[in-house]
Amino acid sequence: NRLVLSVFAREVSFPDGYEDSTKTNQIYLDGYLCKPPVYRKTPLGREISDLTLAVNRRYGRADYLPCICWGAVARACAELNVGDALRLEGRFQSRGYLKKLGEQSISRVAYEVSAMSVERLEEPAFAGQTK
Repeated sequence: NRLVLSVFAREVSFPDGYEDSTKTNQIYLDGYLCKPPVYRKTPLGREISDLTLAVNRRYGRADYLPCICWGAVARACAELNVGDALRLEGRFQSRGYLKKLGEQSISRVAYEVSAMSVERLEEPAFAGQTK
C-alpha cells in the first residue's frame, strides 16, 4: 500500500540560511478554529488538546485539518473559541491504529498536525477574507 499526502500552497519560501542539509518536517498554517477544543489528560497525566483548524483555499473551499497540542500549548488551547483566527506552527505526523468493524480489526493510518505553538490572531488569518 502506498499513501499519498497532497498539500496545496499559495506561496513557498525558505528561511534565511536554509540549506539542503536542514530539511525538516515543519508547517505553518493560518486558519480558523471550527470546533471547540477537546482538552484532556492522558493516563500518565500529560495534557493534550485536539483542535480542528479550517484553512481556506481558493474558490470558497477549505480544508479541515486535525491538530494535536501537548503540555502548556494544550492548556492554552483549551481556552480558545470556535471562530478564533489562529496561526499554528508544527509538523505533520502519522500514526497507525486499529479500527474495529464487528469481529474484524482493520489497520488504518491517521494524519494530523502536531502543533508546537499556537497564536490567536486579532485579525482574520487571511487578508481580504472574513469568517
